[in-house]
Amino acid sequence: MKDLLFTRLEDSYTEMVEIRRFLHQHPELSFQEVNTAKYIQSFYEKLGIEVTANVGGNGVVAKIYGENPGKTVALRADFDALPIQEENDLPFKSKVPGVMHACGHDGHTATLLVLAEVLHHMRKNLSGTYVIIHQHAEEYAPGGAKPMIEAGCLDGVDVIFGTHLWATLPTGTIHHRVGPFMAAADRFEVTIQGKGGHGAQPHKSKDAIVAASQLVMNLQQVVSRRVKPVDPAVVTVASFVAENAFNVIADKAKLVGTARTFNEETRDLVEQELERVIQGTCLANDCTYDYTYFRGYPAVVNHETETELVAKCALQIPEVEKVEETEPDMAGEDFAYYLQHVKGTFFFTGARPEGKLEAFPHHHPQFDFNEKAMLIAAKTLGLAAIEYQNSY
Repeated sequence: MKDLLFTRLEDSYTEMVEIRRFLHQHPELSFQEVNTAKYIQSFYEKLGIEVTANVGGNGVVAKIYGENPGKTVALRADFDALPIQEENDLPFKSKVPGVMHACGHDGHTATLLVLAEVLHHMRKNLSGTYVIIHQHAEEYAPGGAKPMIEAGCLDGVDVIFGTHLWATLPTGTIHHRVGPFMAAADRFEVTIQGKGGHGAQPHKSKDAIVAASQLVMNLQQVVSRRVKPVDPAVVTVASFVAENAFNVIADKAKLVGTARTFNEETRDLVEQELERVIQGTCLANDCTYDYTYFRGYPAVVNHETETELVAKCALQIPEVEKVEETEPDMAGEDFAYYLQHVKGTFFFTGARPEGKLEAFPHHHPQFDFNEKAMLIAAKTLGLAAIEYQNSY
């Protein structure tokens, strides 16, 4: 079974690359992926595979039935892009101004489409049911996973597996982890309201820029002085906006940032401490403020048995050179919601471009990945799905 899976995936690799490059040229933003969803739906319809569109929004779910009884295994890939202007000089670069697949979701989709096609052709040899989840809107909370689950994409599912092509890891590497793997990803916004004035008369104003600048520095103490050192947490101010003429003291400044944590107690603490520091800083500067904390995705927490199964399967992939347990990553992923409902695991598939010692990070305008990693991902996911039937 393993050899048949691998051979068919290898024979379909060219198709996988073609799909990835087509999707890369036609990216769509979160919650706007209408044409991408139609492309996915059409792919399955042409193969005669059962498919349901508009699942929880733009989501698409296909089902493949093995001829023997067994468990129901779900595999998931996301397909939304980012609001980034691509700077790569590629023959298949994005044709949509200001929109780019800068996180590998085009590769995730191509991987899962071809894997599903191979499983469909192998169905006489398979046991159980395979639920293929193509999820929209992973990049922007509230995301697509939650509404797809509410629409029933996990009904009857026993286990779920997913992977992310990770361009900063060498191709041929699989990173996995039992327990907390990726962080809860929250967003906060702070608007400080001062009193504007003439740049030559600061004593008659309340300088919002000075207050906001102090706040940026004060917020650095939330993690360093309020969170336990052994408990990972990040607070990052990512945007500072206070535009004025050169001779005007700002009456308003806006900060936007993110907080990353792994457990709910720390998450609550960070949210509360942010406001306490904001309140104190504004009081010291005689300013008022408006503070909003948006709860994004929860932490990705992998299940032990399923993670060990993926690691075992990865060791059987000829192209895989290293399989290792990794440290938790502070990036976020709404795959977390699936793992709150059924057992499963999420892992990284190394995808560093060939010949490069260092890759551009995800969400960078020059992001790219080694397309050979898609084949590794497909083999690992496919073997895990099949082996799950044999093991449980």
